[in-house]
Amino acid sequence: MMNIHGRITLQARDSNTPEPPVRAPLKKRKSEPSKKKLQPAAKKQSYEIQKCWSEDGASPCVLIETPHKELEPTDPSGFKQYRFKNLFIKASPIPQLSWASSDDVWIKMLNKELKYVHDKSYLQRHPKLQPKMRAILLDWLLEVSEVYSLHRQTAYLAQDYFDRFMLTEEDVSKEYLQLLGITALFIASKIEEIYPPKIYEFAYVTDGACDMWDIQQTELHMLKALDWNLCPETPISWLKLYAQVDAQTDGENFLVPQFSQEMYIQITQLLDLCVMDISSLDYSYSVLAAAAFCHFSTFDVVHKVSGLTWESVAPCVRWMTPFMDTLRSEAKPQLKDFPKVKSDDRHNIQTHVAYLDLLVTQRHQIDLPDCQMSPVAVGAVLTPPSSTEKPANL
Repeated sequence: MMNIHGRITLQARDSNTPEPPVRAPLKKRKSEPSKKKLQPAAKKQSYEIQKCWSEDGASPCVLIETPHKELEPTDPSGFKQYRFKNLFIKASPIPQLSWASSDDVWIKMLNKELKYVHDKSYLQRHPKLQPKMRAILLDWLLEVSEVYSLHRQTAYLAQDYFDRFMLTEEDVSKEYLQLLGITALFIASKIEEIYPPKIYEFAYVTDGACDMWDIQQTELHMLKALDWNLCPETPISWLKLYAQVDAQTDGENFLVPQFSQEMYIQITQLLDLCVMDISSLDYSYSVLAAAAFCHFSTFDVVHKVSGLTWESVAPCVRWMTPFMDTLRSEAKPQLKDFPKVKSDDRHNIQTHVAYLDLLVTQRHQIDLPDCQMSPVAVGAVLTPPSSTEKPANL
């Protein structure tokens, strides 16, 4: 029976109650030949990665367009094949996992390389912007991340959100860069952090340039522009995978880091410096991490942990060499202590050094006085307050 709220309820049937009449089954309509045939183009096509490893490990993966089950192709050879720009020539380097298929995890990571597109050519859509403005913004975001003890993955997610968002916009003024940057970091912190800072804390570090309303409205705009695609594999996630595979031994939990924290923060410092250069967007994130790892190891190790060929990694390694030469003249980074951060997690917290000075040494022509991003401050670059300057209630 139907109750007053419109829900169907079951009640015991009285034996004296007559049986409800049984309806005759509806007759099927005679199928008539359809004049219009379903066009395959009207269907959204899907893709799968076909693993075609040969015994000698020399055959690359290919991304193959897969037909829908109801559309049986008469000639399967007519479907297009898509090859990775950077060829992975061996099977998954991830060891056997008790909680998932290592091949599935590896393929999903490779799929993200194709799904999340970044391209430095977006500056052509913004004639008022220059590469050095992006470098200043990212340097400031790294500094904010250290102030609030955010993870490296959070900072790199913010960088990815910002770069991909700029691909969807046109003619953005430099006065809005700080708002876009802090909004990207706000979104990334809610994705990655267990206890993300509150929105008023992000507004606070802009020193009055952006209020909470600005960040909220920009957040909605950015999420729509990114189509809610918020989980890319960043250079940091690729680097952590490479380092863990290299250090992994049999019988150990793959989720527990086995690599050296000291070596890891040296590689991350190189990545931090390189990512601030917009030319880093010429390379996929997996190749960027592999090239950085290659500067602290041998290519044989990089090949083992990534499956990448030397031909696909070499251009990035050569491009990264001047950055590495600059860091060699600096003191090695040291592990820092952060409040409420365990010692075995310190390497995952984003740190900041004088990256802009290092880029000037690298002759990137960073001109600070001409690149303020705040719509309020003039003649200076806004930086977050140090931990000792933050209000007691933060």
